[in-house]
Amino acid sequence: MRPRTPRPLVVDALIASAMALVAVLLGRESRSQGWPELDATAYLLVALAHLPVALRGRHPVTAFAAVEAAAAVYVTLGYWPVVCTFGCLLALYTVAATRSLRAALVCAGCLAALWVYAGVVSHTPSMASVLGQALLYCSVLVWFGHLARRSAELTRRLRAEQAERARRAVAEERGRIARELHDVVAHHMSVISVQAGLARFVLDSAPAKARDALGTIADTSGEALEELRRMLHVLREEDPGSPGRAPMPTLARLGDLVERVRAGGLPVDLAVEGPERPLPPGVELCAYRVVQEALTNALKHAGPARARVELRYGAQELTARVTDDGGGTDPARVPAGAGHGLIGMRERAKLYGGAVSAGPRSGGGYEVLLTLPTSAAGRGRGSAADAER
Repeated sequence: MRPRTPRPLVVDALIASAMALVAVLLGRESRSQGWPELDATAYLLVALAHLPVALRGRHPVTAFAAVEAAAAVYVTLGYWPVVCTFGCLLALYTVAATRSLRAALVCAGCLAALWVYAGVVSHTPSMASVLGQALLYCSVLVWFGHLARRSAELTRRLRAEQAERARRAVAEERGRIARELHDVVAHHMSVISVQAGLARFVLDSAPAKARDALGTIADTSGEALEELRRMLHVLREEDPGSPGRAPMPTLARLGDLVERVRAGGLPVDLAVEGPERPLPPGVELCAYRVVQEALTNALKHAGPARARVELRYGAQELTARVTDDGGGTDPARVPAGAGHGLIGMRERAKLYGGAVSAGPRSGGGYEVLLTLPTSAAGRGRGSAADAER
């Protein structure tokens, strides 16, 4: 069990009580210093000049006014002024640390005036020394209180910025997870839905085709479960690079993706241009997911059509083009709340300095074009441009 932290009011009450006790003990030396001995009235004023400090955290200006008034009465009655200085000094520091500089300067002026007034009442021979002490003590307390106030403000600002950064990080992570889930679930469920409809339609007339459709459903659902397990494993583990983690999809598995879409009923041609080479994992995953989402949309919306995937490895960039010759989907007919796949594709590409364009083709059908820089410099320029926008 962690120890309980004392509340500020309790701490301030203990401080006020300790100061009052020290003032009482000091007041007993009044006669030896040539001042009248403290009586009941003096002890009451000593208590009033220190105990209100317990409320300095909640009402600093009120606490200062209370101890200042009690100290003024104490000095007016001719008692030793030093006894009632502790509460005023601490109250002034609190005002400077928690209130505006103007309020602190006003309180400092009041305390300096009381200091000078005590020198006049006690007929001090060196008023210059009294004035110098008043200005020195008040200036030091206001300065340190102001520094404490600025430090507290900087601390609050830093905490607010840290909280904002944490909130943005959480939002970005939620968006990344949402994109991954959308890509995995939407694609595989689209294939399963098409194959399930085909199996039900030909179950009696063509049992062999129905069995093939059921086999495709089993393979697709198994792959979907594998990818979902991979995602859950990544979310649970502290070290994403630990051994045993299932590999993320790469462009090397693009052929399997195309075969799965073909089995779903959409003929797909795959063409690769340029020398194939390993790319950064994030770039490969981005390209794979964009092609996957584009083929999924074609499977769901293109109708009777044929699709083509063109992957081109350039010297500084990777280009992926997915086209189909179907009827496409009119954006005006997209149900409310849909269209998150295209948004996800664009967000993925933006993360790596790339861009996605999508729209109907002039000769019919639909096209999705992804351009990704493969060099770190190109990704950096793209991210900087996005940040400026």
